[in-house]
Amino acid sequence: MLLCAVASICSASAPASAQDFPDVYPDAVPRLPQPPRLGPAPDLRPARGQDRTPRRAKGCVRSPLPRGVPGLDPRGVERGAPNPLRGSRWYVDPLEHAYRSYRAFRARGQRGKAALMWRIAREPRFRWFGRWDRSIRLRVRRYLRCAAAVQPGAVPLLVVMRHQGKRCGGGYTGGGRAEDARTRTWYRRFARGVGRARVVIGFEPDSLGTVDCLAGSRRAARLRTLRYGVRVLSRLPRATIYLEAGASDWEPARRTARQLRAIGIGRVRGFMLNVTHYDWTRRNIRHGLAISRRVGGKPFLINTSYNGRGPVHSGGRLNIWCNPPGRGLGIPPTTRTHHARVDAYMWIARPGYSAGACNGGPLPVGTWWPQRALMFARYRTSWLA
Repeated sequence: MLLCAVASICSASAPASAQDFPDVYPDAVPRLPQPPRLGPAPDLRPARGQDRTPRRAKGCVRSPLPRGVPGLDPRGVERGAPNPLRGSRWYVDPLEHAYRSYRAFRARGQRGKAALMWRIAREPRFRWFGRWDRSIRLRVRRYLRCAAAVQPGAVPLLVVMRHQGKRCGGGYTGGGRAEDARTRTWYRRFARGVGRARVVIGFEPDSLGTVDCLAGSRRAARLRTLRYGVRVLSRLPRATIYLEAGASDWEPARRTARQLRAIGIGRVRGFMLNVTHYDWTRRNIRHGLAISRRVGGKPFLINTSYNGRGPVHSGGRLNIWCNPPGRGLGIPPTTRTHHARVDAYMWIARPGYSAGACNGGPLPVGTWWPQRALMFARYRTSWLA
């Protein structure tokens, strides 16, 4: 049954709907650590001549890109459209740092650490693309081709993180008009890299919640640039897209809904919450429903990758984003949410990457920090609140 959830393997003589397919996750994930040579999804056979665990994306066997569930609109834009995430396997990247660390721990005989790291390495997580990626069209295309060769039929999960948010306040312009133009070009090249591939895209985490960090004269320009990106990506024929919408412990639902309408929420499937925050899943459900009522009933995702023990209160303030101690993995990725408007709990943020120099984190932001990944795995829970 799980194999038939992979669209490239199943055949269909009649149009399908999401209800015809199972909630693939969390059942598809192997609970016990697997031999590293088998990769993080050992039941999916790679393309002929392709290594399950390549050392780099360049050079993977050329394979057909994933197309999705037959008869089901992957965009899912229309109100009442079936959940386009159900019935699909999601790509689990063997090139990602968590899997590399898992292999290294196994090679050194550190079975305890390997078992903890496996809790992260085995789960589908989003691959982030941003201004640090040179030749973005080629980079995206190589990633998608390698995913198609390593785990045929599995749907890649992508994050777009192109907006500039280096500072907050003090007349910060976010790079000005020249940066806006570069961002629009980047969006177009990213879209060309995706092409007709079946993908899920999380669009621009933190881009709305940080609008007030910009100088007043630049805030409308941020929204216009995001709207342009939404318009470009919404034309992708097999992309399910969710827009950044903050978190339950950030901006009020009314304001976020107004921003989402301004950048074109009507063009895409929905929005996503809690990507860079640690707030409880239950609170994000309530917050998401409050936003959804104001944007035409749009569905949403909740990031549960590291909110298993909720946010940290320190000195009367929430230490929301910068490496709070003692946190744990949250609910594993699944479409089994028991809420009609919650398409899935997903690991959009990747546990184990540094958010900055605070609380002992390494620089630059985004550096792999295996000790923090082990902390998340050690303190994991499946708590809603």
